[in-house]
Amino acid sequence: MERNGKDLIVPVDELRWTCDPDSLGVEDTTQVQIMEGRVIAQERAVSALKFGMQMGGNDYNVYVAGNPRTGLTHLTRTFLKEHAIEEPEPPDWVYVHNFHDPDSPQAVSLPKGQARELAKDMEELVENLTAQIPEVFESVDYRHRREELVKEFTTKRNMTLAELEAKVKEVGFILNMSQEGMMVVPGVEGRPMTEEDLEKLTEEQKTDLRTRSEEMHEEMNQTVQKIRILERDLRDRQKELDRRVALNAVGHLIDELQEKYEASRQVIQYLVGVKNDVIRNLEEFKQKDQPAPFPMPMQRNEPDFTRYKVNVFIDNTDLKGAPVVYETNPTYTNLMGAMERKASFGALFTDFTMIRAGSIHKANGGYLVIQARDLLNWYISWEALKRALKNKEIDIEDAYAMYGMITTKGMKPQPIPLDIKIILIGEPYLYSLLYNYDDQFRKLFKVKAHLDDQVNRDKEELDKYVSFVARMAQQLELRPVDKTGLARLLEYGAEVAGRQKKLTLQMALIRDTLREADYWADEEDAAKISRKHVDQAIKHRKFRSALPEEKMQEFILDGYVNITTTGTKVGQMNGLSVFDLGDYAFGRPSRITAGISLGRQGVVAIDRESKMSGNIHTKGVLIMEGYLRSRYTPNRPLSLSASLVFEQSYGMVDGDSASAAELYVLLSALSGVPLRQDIAATGAISQVGEIQPVGGVNQKIEGFFEVCQARGLTGEQGVIMPKANVPDLMLKGQVIDAVREGKFHVYAVSTADEALEILTGMPAGERGPDGAFPENTFNRMVEDKLIDLSEQAQKMMKDSDGGKSGGNNDSGGCDACGR
Repeated sequence: MERNGKDLIVPVDELRWTCDPDSLGVEDTTQVQIMEGRVIAQERAVSALKFGMQMGGNDYNVYVAGNPRTGLTHLTRTFLKEHAIEEPEPPDWVYVHNFHDPDSPQAVSLPKGQARELAKDMEELVENLTAQIPEVFESVDYRHRREELVKEFTTKRNMTLAELEAKVKEVGFILNMSQEGMMVVPGVEGRPMTEEDLEKLTEEQKTDLRTRSEEMHEEMNQTVQKIRILERDLRDRQKELDRRVALNAVGHLIDELQEKYEASRQVIQYLVGVKNDVIRNLEEFKQKDQPAPFPMPMQRNEPDFTRYKVNVFIDNTDLKGAPVVYETNPTYTNLMGAMERKASFGALFTDFTMIRAGSIHKANGGYLVIQARDLLNWYISWEALKRALKNKEIDIEDAYAMYGMITTKGMKPQPIPLDIKIILIGEPYLYSLLYNYDDQFRKLFKVKAHLDDQVNRDKEELDKYVSFVARMAQQLELRPVDKTGLARLLEYGAEVAGRQKKLTLQMALIRDTLREADYWADEEDAAKISRKHVDQAIKHRKFRSALPEEKMQEFILDGYVNITTTGTKVGQMNGLSVFDLGDYAFGRPSRITAGISLGRQGVVAIDRESKMSGNIHTKGVLIMEGYLRSRYTPNRPLSLSASLVFEQSYGMVDGDSASAAELYVLLSALSGVPLRQDIAATGAISQVGEIQPVGGVNQKIEGFFEVCQARGLTGEQGVIMPKANVPDLMLKGQVIDAVREGKFHVYAVSTADEALEILTGMPAGERGPDGAFPENTFNRMVEDKLIDLSEQAQKMMKDSDGGKSGGNNDSGGCDACGR
């Protein structure tokens, strides 16, 4: 290996994948043949969705998992739209009055489109009843037949009274009738007996009179009973007359409805109940000048025909195929429905006409799509949804009633059978949480449709990408995209993916970039979107979000953040990290320093001790310490106390991508060999000295490059990166131009020794047959220092032991060794 590491420099053509516009085979998107299917490279997820849709039962619901902006909702919408239209439409549902149990409104299923018809038919029926029944009961024929009944009753009653009066008169009594009732009194000479007449009677006559009086009162009571029977018979005959008259007048109306809805047993039963209720409540219909068929409740001074109204609960008249409902705010009432209430005269009331459907009712027989995060924000909605799926029916009840918090009696609508597929959309980690901590979730959502966020950059997928861009330009009514613009969008897809051989599947981001590029094309009044317009869109998006990066750059250039980009120093170098702001990520260099001394604490990360580092960073430090022991002191204890720190770090430090740089700094401090400050490093170290790949390599290289560029490129500056990350390079043009001109360098290494030779300018050295590193090599200097520290520790331990045996050591221990 050459000491300057030129053979480790990454060639310019490997720093970025570029797309040749001519390789696309079109001049612009107007020549692109748009492919069928609107989903790119998500065969796994599409297959899972299809499987979940075709599996019967309420337990094979689907969770669509994927990272944000990978088109979770778009894929779901597209797939459901294409397949649901081919499925049968579900029936309509109505709620009607339950004549047997008014507190339990009856749910009735009807073929598609008939719910609206039934509601209209019932409204017309009530209008006809309120119009025709009063006319019938005011007709001459009805009055004549009723008068006949009354006349017959009167004749029988008079005959009965005449018989009683004859009997009374025969035994010397008089029958008196008045408004207060009938009385039988003794008489004499055709008049009632007076007190004087009674006093003139003998005791025998009085006894006889008393006996006859009792007999006549018994006769009178029997007569009264007969009259009451006649009256009851009259009322029954009048009711029967009214029933026959009403049935003759309006029975055919209900019969016509029964014939119309003969296919629905529930409707037939309901109409029978309507007919019987009308007959029972004819008096409500006999009044003239009836109010509207369905007046406001609580107005009990007028007839109330609300019970004949039909609440059209679900109307699928205009539906084609199975319903697909997207619930964006799954509160309990929005999801499961509600019983609304109205205020009247200071009280709240409800009835079956105020039962409202939720999104689960509207999607019944089809598909309900909900964002998992939105649903989990409403715990009672989540619990109610699971209960409905488990019981295979939908109950409508107050949210408080679910937990027994309402004790007053209320309506309990009949539940509706549930036949639905629930599609939850969310991040993979939410799926894992639900699967592991919610037993019912794994039983009810047995299908996971997992979306990838990247796709291989092969010819087939490139064609799909170009087709997607052409479709978006067409649908959004944008300018055509020429071949240079298409090529730049493809390159941007690789940049976002962070891999040369991959394209991002964050299609929402590609779509937004296309729209913004059209804006910049419009600013120039260009006919087509070209490469420069896409570049402007990407650059301006960065500009809108890059204020924190610019402020950090200012701090570095103004000297508030100490970053050295020239010269060499012992125990110090530039590590690289990435700041992720959510919408924007950028790299920045961080100074890492190390200090060593004799001791037994090993490697101490100050960031960890100050609780400013995460578990992954801690793991990286421990791996680095393991490498140090196995590499340099396999046969002796590590008598070292070393401190590592990210200088001027005021936030959490996590990740192991700086563990290699921390190792280089520590070894520099041990050997006394200075490290180049014009080279920054990134990479994770293994216990055997391998440099492992890390994330955000492009942002890290560009971050250090911008600092060097701002201070002036010297031709010696560069970045050391893991060799395994070379396929991930998608560096921006400025970096590539500087590398091409020899002003900046990107080194790819596989081992720590390769990086150390670049940083120190001296050979690292390998152990020879004798097990020792060669003289004048970096590793030999590190090993010699560790051996020296170990020997010092042993000597101090011996001196300490001598002191305990009678020497002059007052401390009784070894401060350096910690013993």
